[in-house]
Amino acid sequence: MTGRTPFYITTPIYYVNDRPHIGHAYTTLACDVLARFKRLDGYDVKFLTGTDEHGQKVEKSAAVAGLPPQVFTDQVSQNFRDLARAMNFSNDDFIRTTESRHTRSCQALWQELVQRDQIYLGGYKGWYAVRDEAFYAESELVIGQGGQRLAPTGAPVEWVEEPSYFFRLSAWQEPLLRLYETRPDFIAPDSRRNEVMSFVKSGLQDLSVSRTTFKWGVPVPGDSEHIMYVWLDALTNYITAVGYPDQSGAYASHWPADLHMVGKDIVRFHAVFWPAFLMAAGLEPPKRVYAHGWWTNEGEKISKSVGNVIDPLALIARYGLDPVRYFLMREVPFGNDGDYSHRAMVNRVNGELANDLGNLAQRVLSMIDKNCAGRLPQPGSFLDDDRALMQAAYDLLPRIRWLMDRQVFHEALETIWSVVRAANGYVDRQAPWALKKNDPPRMETVLYVLAETIRVLGLLMQPFVPDSASKMLDQLAIAATARDFTCVSSDYALRPDQPLPKPQGIFPRYVEAVGEGDEGAQGGR
Repeated sequence: MTGRTPFYITTPIYYVNDRPHIGHAYTTLACDVLARFKRLDGYDVKFLTGTDEHGQKVEKSAAVAGLPPQVFTDQVSQNFRDLARAMNFSNDDFIRTTESRHTRSCQALWQELVQRDQIYLGGYKGWYAVRDEAFYAESELVIGQGGQRLAPTGAPVEWVEEPSYFFRLSAWQEPLLRLYETRPDFIAPDSRRNEVMSFVKSGLQDLSVSRTTFKWGVPVPGDSEHIMYVWLDALTNYITAVGYPDQSGAYASHWPADLHMVGKDIVRFHAVFWPAFLMAAGLEPPKRVYAHGWWTNEGEKISKSVGNVIDPLALIARYGLDPVRYFLMREVPFGNDGDYSHRAMVNRVNGELANDLGNLAQRVLSMIDKNCAGRLPQPGSFLDDDRALMQAAYDLLPRIRWLMDRQVFHEALETIWSVVRAANGYVDRQAPWALKKNDPPRMETVLYVLAETIRVLGLLMQPFVPDSASKMLDQLAIAATARDFTCVSSDYALRPDQPLPKPQGIFPRYVEAVGEGDEGAQGGR
């Protein structure tokens, strides 16, 4: 044990039947920002992501590619590792459901459920959507064009009849409702909580948890004719990664997970099936499931058939990594659906990063370099205006901490920007370029106040734009050991007369290329 408070955050594990897209980047980025924030705030963080590699959909995709399933999953899983590197994600572990540690964990959970009489052998007759890897009741289906039955997601369904093991999900209806009532923060945002509670209150049927019509999956212990239903396999990854079935070590310190971050389309699996599996096995459910919204592209639903899938690597190549990270966390209230557009991206990059924060740092550091011999200035007595700005910066941390714990990332950034704007207003009021002529000591005080404010802003921006924030702190000669959140305090204020490196721009403006239009950065064609 480290003596630090543990914090365990997970992305969903991503299904390896296609290339990574903006949705994958968005979910993992939100987790990365929160994981970085918690590390800087003194927590012992475990941040997990990975790939879900079993199931009928993967088996079919591998066949189309003309590859054995394992070779196919090896290739596609690597694409998600590459995305993690490209986006500068700080995950501590990357799990694959084809790993031996995961097979062991899934089979141990299955055996525990069998021992507790939570799984029984029967036969399944019903509608199944391969695309969703989900079973649907007749009452949930919708009729598409031509009278075709579809899942509520729009996925085609097929009638399946086969022997199946069942999980006694119906027995967990009331325990689940009690969980939601006693822990109102278990599912967020409220719209998803209401959706899940309505689904559970409508009645739960026992869940088919094995398949016999294909073979690409975790074998059911003691019955090799069956493989585990892909969602029982996939969800178990969260406890695999902390060592289950060994319940000492990482499991003891980090389970239950503090947060499962998921897209809104899979909230039912995480907020209904998963806690039911765990409680049925005598294990603790996670503390919180947060289901965020989806992105559209220039107002249109993203679709491979339309060809408007947003490739995060193309966005990075076009705008730069930290601007993309900033835009995705800033543009949309987290939890809502949001729209990507080139114009919105440029407005954020140029209006906020380049003009507001970048220009603040650049002009302050340039004035120090020019007028203070490249050393941090020596402040005199602080006036009320000086103290107010620095105190506003120091007061940011508890406000941002509260917002981050609720996954309100856009408001956390807006809170930081309130001080960015205040600092720019202070520059205009104090006019240090004029003070240079008529009151040089006062100029030094003003520049010191601004430099100290920029130091705190740099510390707090690290989770969102880690490379750029690091450059900002480098230009203030902040030691690597003085960059965590204990330093968001006047106790760690800048030391006057510290030599500074030559200032350099941190957030360049985005300049339109000749003939460039408003098209989105697309991929996946």
